Amino acid sequence: MDFKIIDIQPTQITIELDNDTPYKPAAPVRLFLDGEGIGEFDVNVITVDGMVPDSLHSLRVTDTETGAESSVDFRTRYESVLLDIRSFGAAGDGVRNDTAAVQAAIYSCPADGTVYVGKGTYLCDPLFLKSNIRIHLDEGAVILGAVSRDEYPVLPGMTCTTDETGEYNLGTWEGNPLDCFASLITGINVENISVYGRGCIDGNADKSDWWDNPKVRRGAWRPRLVYLCNCKNVTLSGIRAVNSPCWSIHPYYSDHISVIDVTIRNPDNSPNTDGIDPESCSHVNIVGADISVGDDCIAIKSGKYYMARKHYKQTSGVTVRNCVLNHGHGSVTIGSECACGVRDVLVTKCIFDSTDRGLRIKSRRGRGSGSILDNIVFDNIYMKDVRMPFTVNMFYFCDPDGHSEYCQCKEPLPVDELTPEIRSIEAKNIRCTGVDVTLLTVYGLPERKVGLVSLENINADFRPESERIPAVPVMMDGMDPMSGVGIYARNVSELRMNNIIIHGITDKGPDVDGVDMITGIM
Repeated sequence: MDFKIIDIQPTQITIELDNDTPYKPAAPVRLFLDGEGIGEFDVNVITVDGMVPDSLHSLRVTDTETGAESSVDFRTRYESVLLDIRSFGAAGDGVRNDTAAVQAAIYSCPADGTVYVGKGTYLCDPLFLKSNIRIHLDEGAVILGAVSRDEYPVLPGMTCTTDETGEYNLGTWEGNPLDCFASLITGINVENISVYGRGCIDGNADKSDWWDNPKVRRGAWRPRLVYLCNCKNVTLSGIRAVNSPCWSIHPYYSDHISVIDVTIRNPDNSPNTDGIDPESCSHVNIVGADISVGDDCIAIKSGKYYMARKHYKQTSGVTVRNCVLNHGHGSVTIGSECACGVRDVLVTKCIFDSTDRGLRIKSRRGRGSGSILDNIVFDNIYMKDVRMPFTVNMFYFCDPDGHSEYCQCKEPLPVDELTPEIRSIEAKNIRCTGVDVTLLTVYGLPERKVGLVSLENINADFRPESERIPAVPVMMDGMDPMSGVGIYARNVSELRMNNIIIHGITDKGPDVDGVDMITGIM
């Protein structure tokens, strides 16, 4: 029973089991800390807390079925000082506003120190992070967002530098540099931070008006719950994030971001409440997340055309592993704001449960020639009741001009600086049950076809015909509702299929048009 430590904090560690089963081990495991049993666990990513800083410990993991075990000795992180926010005057009663006390504790904390948030509900306006510290949200602690938008400062979208030679970007909305409200937890130009523990960050959006008229700008665009702008080496570990006004966790132009063993919950009808949205980021690890939201569970982005032209930064090196992604429109989505491109994405050992789509790629003309999507790999996934496991759409009708002739024309247009590109998508070792609409839908641009779509070792079962509800598999003009369709592909250079088993389809075979090469046997 091999495992590895993937995060160490002053009072907790998180381990990841080394096995081949998505999200859960084949049998529960039993953990022993310093020889004392601490319980049985049936997930691959496990957080153990209750330790003291800078101390030696031993952890043993035992397979309850086979008896196999392994152990490791470790030392918790050093902590220079622990500052309790109640010592700064925080009430924690959910009534009095505790922003000043919590912010004072954050700004007073020295390097390697920890701001301690103990049991209680702390009503707060947006809090701003500081470099080289930790925030420990203990079990029973809730940071609760203020209801009135009047309490939220505005982050300007773009400010010209004083010498007028450049631009300074803070606010953002759906890929453009626009004014937005600061988030309940906001990090600007900070580094070496951890927010960890079993506590909760509650945006309180269900008690406010953030979800009313969500596409209307009122004062500024809606805030995220956690926003990291131009940050480095930030870890969110073990916490719970709920009721976000918009996207829940949004790393933006940031590097080396780890989101480990977090739980994210937003109502399934809440608008644009994505789970985790890394945008123009590198080296992002999302491990052990449990997400159920009102939009895409994880959406990987890189801005729209202006940001690509003026502030180009590709998203690269994203790993999603041992996560369970529930409900929402897409399990793992790339786009549609991807003008700087996305490459080297690995999604593995995950469960997708009851989302509309599993792998969801969406883009459109106008994203630009820098919008190159390459080396997107999905491996060892179990999809349960995912209506459309794989969708790739180059005609996504977002933005005010989304239904224009330019965006929706199905005839080849000239390839220019506004033409995006998809090079390589690979899905392998995937089991799908409860498929409804299509297994794979790909609709590329006729002037720049999708390069390679590779499916290998895919086993899919469709719902009985009487239980299916026809639906349009991708959001584009001119697409009719479908049901029981195996492979639907348009404008692909190479469609590679190997060991594909599909049960219960009603069409007679792959429906392909404008596909240059089909290899393998279906």
